[in-house]
Amino acid sequence: MELLSYCSKNTQKGKENSTSTQDLSYNVPQSLSHYRPLLRNYHQFLALMFAVIQVNKEQLLLPNITLGFHIYDNQKMERKIFSFSLSLLSTRDRMVPGYKCDRQDTLLSVIGEDFHFLQLGVGFEFSQGDRRVYPSFFRINPKESAQYEGLIQLLLHFQWNWVGLIANEDDGGEHFVSSLIPKLKEKEICLAFTEVIKFAFNNDRHKKLYHLFNAWSKGEVIIVFGELSAFANFQIVGFAEETHASLLKVWIFTSNWKFNVMSIQYVLPLIQPYHGALHFKDHTGDVSEFSHFLMSLDPLNPQGDSYLCLWWELIFGCKFYKPGRTPPRGTKPCESYNIYNAIYAVAHALHGMHGSRGQPAIMRLGKENPNVQSWQVISKVPFARCGKKRCQAGQRRRVPEGQQVCCYQCSPCPEGTISNQTDAASCDPCPENQYPNNDKDHCIAKKIHFLAYQEPLGYGLTSLSLSFSMITLGVLAIFLKHHDTPIIKANNRYLTYILLVSLLLCFLCAFLFIGRPRNLTCLFQQSAFAILFSLAVSSVLAKTVMVVLAFMATKPGNKTRKLLGKPLTNSIVLACPLVQAILCAIWLATSPPYPNLDFHSLVGETILECKEGSTSMFYTVLAYLGFLAIISFLMAFLARKLPDSFNEAKFITFSMLVFCSVWIAFLPTYLNTKGKSMVAVEIFSILASGAGLLSCIFLPKCYIILLRPDLNCRQNIMGHKNL
Repeated sequence: MELLSYCSKNTQKGKENSTSTQDLSYNVPQSLSHYRPLLRNYHQFLALMFAVIQVNKEQLLLPNITLGFHIYDNQKMERKIFSFSLSLLSTRDRMVPGYKCDRQDTLLSVIGEDFHFLQLGVGFEFSQGDRRVYPSFFRINPKESAQYEGLIQLLLHFQWNWVGLIANEDDGGEHFVSSLIPKLKEKEICLAFTEVIKFAFNNDRHKKLYHLFNAWSKGEVIIVFGELSAFANFQIVGFAEETHASLLKVWIFTSNWKFNVMSIQYVLPLIQPYHGALHFKDHTGDVSEFSHFLMSLDPLNPQGDSYLCLWWELIFGCKFYKPGRTPPRGTKPCESYNIYNAIYAVAHALHGMHGSRGQPAIMRLGKENPNVQSWQVISKVPFARCGKKRCQAGQRRRVPEGQQVCCYQCSPCPEGTISNQTDAASCDPCPENQYPNNDKDHCIAKKIHFLAYQEPLGYGLTSLSLSFSMITLGVLAIFLKHHDTPIIKANNRYLTYILLVSLLLCFLCAFLFIGRPRNLTCLFQQSAFAILFSLAVSSVLAKTVMVVLAFMATKPGNKTRKLLGKPLTNSIVLACPLVQAILCAIWLATSPPYPNLDFHSLVGETILECKEGSTSMFYTVLAYLGFLAIISFLMAFLARKLPDSFNEAKFITFSMLVFCSVWIAFLPTYLNTKGKSMVAVEIFSILASGAGLLSCIFLPKCYIILLRPDLNCRQNIMGHKNL
């Protein structure tokens, strides 16, 4: 603080001295230039004086106490700071701290620097650790942390991540730098350079300035921390004019730069070369009746305020003269129209703060200005970024080794991920039910994938299944119509009917695999297929066994004739499917199949499938079916050369060869396909194996029944010549 003041009290409070400004008088030397720094903060003095007057007017606030004050100008000189500090703690004119024998007024508080009694700190930070040393300290100036947040928000708003930082080499500057840098790193804002400078008029002046110019050439946005009156600011502008160095940057000044009416006269030449800047200002509020107090000030009637005339002369470049005295030629007398002059004082202040059409503007951050449009600020915004370009949506940032995080490059998002904003640090995967579009900047809902009736594959398999079912019904009708003919009666016609019905149901069970998978269809599709095919294969096995036993029974003395008949065939037809049914029941009871969504097997599609539940049970069921098929094939293969004119064992061998070939090819194909293709492979295997049994076993018989009825006789069936 350049103004150091303290408050004192008088226990006898009266109306006269409590409201009169004459009681607040002070002596001012005639040297105006000596008190120029004090006059620069004259507005703070007026606020102090107004507050004391208002408090003294309040009879209920401090009854029987009158506040007064003394003002010291330390001029930021350590010798004067120490001297004034000791004088407050000592007897007047005797520097003996703690010894006060001739002071009548009680010292209540100090506004300014640090002391060991009730204090109000203005204009500096106060750390938590100092609270133990200064327990009675109260801080009334705004915290710098709010300014840090404001700086960060400003940089983020304009997307500046490559900025420079200049601070004075003092405690305040070092504190500012050490506090701001971690916050910048947290938001991934990098520093193009950091310069903590201390200028002096010596031989190294130009060398330091050259170094500084080289530093700020690396950035387009520069944050400056330091007081307006610092010598460094004057030297920077002066050296820039000497060397014709460009100051066309975006300069951001902290709130330490204090602008007021007094400072405009010498600040305007200082800020003009910056061609516009951003300035943070501490938040302020309106003081009740303070504006009326300012308007009531009259330099011709100062009421004890000796500074008012001096300030007035300095601001308006005029001179007060006693009545009747003729002003010297070339001088400007001050007018006494206080309101008129006050309005012009405000106009000059606004002119200095906001600039005219011909002057650069200082934007005041923290207070609204309805006359400043957003486009006026945006048309000064540069590309203050380290990278040559920004990463677009669908790309991510990649920082080369050894570079700062802001100096990144752009690379496409990996497969399966997206980025939907610029300068994304990473790419994010889509939800399971979505997938990235071609540009990888947003996710698209996946299409539900299953074998539908409406699509060509589903339509073709449906038609094929219906066709085979109709053919099977036609064969069954033919056999029922000619059930008394020898060719049908020759090998247990009831087994033939069971085989035809089981094949019909096998063809129809294909419809459990087509369409949208649901709980009921998933539960029974594999079980129905396994049991029905076990019934069909067991019927074929029973027919094969009957052929072998019938041939063996023709030999004299063979006792296998006792085995011929319905008991054996019924046992085979019932026992083999029953074992399969028990396996399926265990499967459904322990881990049944269920509808499942597979999000990962196909790109851009969600497979809706029937999950087996227990994979081991699924392959156990298939293995049992394969076991029955192999037994039937071996029995038929052994009986293929039996000397019948109509050797049914040979046709059964062909049918089982087709059946086993289909299901052997099914396994690797099934395991290497996904989604509807897997379902189509299983349906095709069901239809192909069933069609193999139907064609190889029943097509020759239908040929004889319909086209060669002359061969459908007992003599031909029991003969020894081959058909």
